[in-house]
Amino acid sequence: MTLPVMEPDLWHGAGTLEAWARAVDEGPFSSLCFGERVAFDNPETLTLLGAVAAWTSRVRIATTVVVPQLHDPVWLAKALATGDRLSGGRLTVGLGVGGRAEDYGAVGANPNTRTMRGMAARVATMRRVWAGEEIRDVTRPVGPPPVQDGGPELLVGTTGPRTVRSGSAWADGLAGVSLDLDADAASVLFEQARVAWSEAGKAAPRLTTSFWFALDDGDGSAREQVHRHLRHYLSWLPASLVDAMAPTTGFAGTPDGLRDTLRRFEDVGADEVHLIPTGSDPTQVERVAELLR
Repeated sequence: MTLPVMEPDLWHGAGTLEAWARAVDEGPFSSLCFGERVAFDNPETLTLLGAVAAWTSRVRIATTVVVPQLHDPVWLAKALATGDRLSGGRLTVGLGVGGRAEDYGAVGANPNTRTMRGMAARVATMRRVWAGEEIRDVTRPVGPPPVQDGGPELLVGTTGPRTVRSGSAWADGLAGVSLDLDADAASVLFEQARVAWSEAGKAAPRLTTSFWFALDDGDGSAREQVHRHLRHYLSWLPASLVDAMAPTTGFAGTPDGLRDTLRRFEDVGADEVHLIPTGSDPTQVERVAELLR
């Protein structure tokens, strides 16, 4: 389950994020996820990581995704190692190049680094930090050392085969996304990942995907909720394009329908599906937890 970090009313009530985190930790979920944006009103990801580590004790924590080119890689490695320490080794890090040029501009990042090669170079630096190697002219290695040997599990944010092939050199698996809930397309991508990881001489990759969701009782309100969310979150796109996407993007329907959709992705080999809420009401966590039990 993903936290509602991109919702416009997130800050209207005190304790929304904590309530969600604790509900997810108490439920049957395997991971608690949240992603990164800069030129937006969401919480800063690495600060939130520390809070979520304190609010939870069981569930795995996954950043889906952080854009390493927006950060100094040594500072990012230190922050993520700290998060791994605070969570007792429960951290998974999804990394992607990011789909918004405005985020690069907001922090003054070099837009020419918005490539898989640029991301891989920063991952290599972070791996060296986590291994305790001397990175720059300093007296002691940059710590703390992560709990997980070699650093947190790394997933490459991907929608296609090119990023899969590049990520196989450094990632432990995929952090995919499905706009139209096409399980067959996910199956093809998963098989490409298995082949790429095998050719790289690595163990089978962890295969995850994600999609937006909203629940109703068959009255159509869920689709309206998804549409409102997309209009807010995809505000850098023309409204006409978002409106055209909205009828077929993500899941909108009944709990039984969501259960069937999750089973389709399970059948094609997904290790996890990361659900992305389109509203901040924590009762959504309870409804999904009930259908999973």
